[in-house]
Amino acid sequence: MPFDILPFDVLQPGTGPIRAAYYLPATPDTVLWGRLPCATDAPALVIDAGTEVTIDTISHEGVLDDQGSDPVAFFAGHGVERSAVLDDAVLLAASDSASGSGRDPAVDGPHLVTGPIHVRGAKPGDLLKMTVLEATPRVPYGVISNRHGRGALPGEYPLGEGNVSVFAALEDTEAGQVGTLPLVPGGARSVHFPLRPFLGIMGVAVAGDQRPHSVPPGAHGGNIDINLLTVGSALYLPVQVDGALAYVGDPHFAQGDGEVALTAMEASLRVTIRFDVVTQADAVAAFGELVGPLAETTEFLVPTGMDVDLDEAVRKCVRAAIDLLAARYGMDRTLAYAYLSAATDFNISQVVDLVAGVHARIRVADFDA
Repeated sequence: MPFDILPFDVLQPGTGPIRAAYYLPATPDTVLWGRLPCATDAPALVIDAGTEVTIDTISHEGVLDDQGSDPVAFFAGHGVERSAVLDDAVLLAASDSASGSGRDPAVDGPHLVTGPIHVRGAKPGDLLKMTVLEATPRVPYGVISNRHGRGALPGEYPLGEGNVSVFAALEDTEAGQVGTLPLVPGGARSVHFPLRPFLGIMGVAVAGDQRPHSVPPGAHGGNIDINLLTVGSALYLPVQVDGALAYVGDPHFAQGDGEVALTAMEASLRVTIRFDVVTQADAVAAFGELVGPLAETTEFLVPTGMDVDLDEAVRKCVRAAIDLLAARYGMDRTLAYAYLSAATDFNISQVVDLVAGVHARIRVADFDA
């Protein structure tokens, strides 16, 4: 049965609304597959600090080798017509297959990453602030996958021999668009859940000439999978190389904290990001000595902790939160520890990316008085 995309406008490359004066499409020349930029990578775009850039991102789901490396065929199996499959995804899958020297599934990650972007004036010691101004679905569907040996329950799921990729559609309701899944395979009854589009990967290049694997997050950001990074939020990252060499990818339509099955509702987005540089002096005054990503929303300051051990990730996040309160508000550390216990939620960002992530939600309104 054909998948009904009406009245949704598919955002093919260069078509539809493009908010910023600078536009970075996803092409074989502007995308890394499975690796993240390092200091020796040439920028795909050079901008001044304070510039907005509209960027096309592509989900890896539907283009991976275990899904046939053919998004047209993969999505046709779910009733999606060719016109609703992204041309840039088709081109990248074909280019990778034809070259024979692109992503190696045995050693590289799955993610398609657009960039890097050189921000003039950014230098080590500064912070790069990436503010999400817009996050628009490019297609009206996504995929949620579970693969053997991965996820929160490896060895228990998937239940069968093969990997599982669940097709999830957008649906219009009186309250707006929602994601939808059937209660049983092929069933008529569905569960609906809210959309919260965000980028799972936001990062800066690492020093040296070795590109990091795209899966584990770190001080460079990367695959942090913090679902609070929706429109209006910002991510601060310690700059490691001149120009920062920022990048984005791993677009989601929705994700629960934990992302337990391995992926969430993975689907391509067109995003607009503003890139600002916070000088080292201003960064220390506002946040202290940041050693890793810090998110900010209109409601929360969101320090992070990451480690292969989830317990240690929690401890790192608590320490980062105490440091932040001491630096920003001059709060006594013992009292900060008490406040965090009484008033702050510590959430599991994800447990499926080799390095587990935890983030705290510190209410800024608590300190307004």
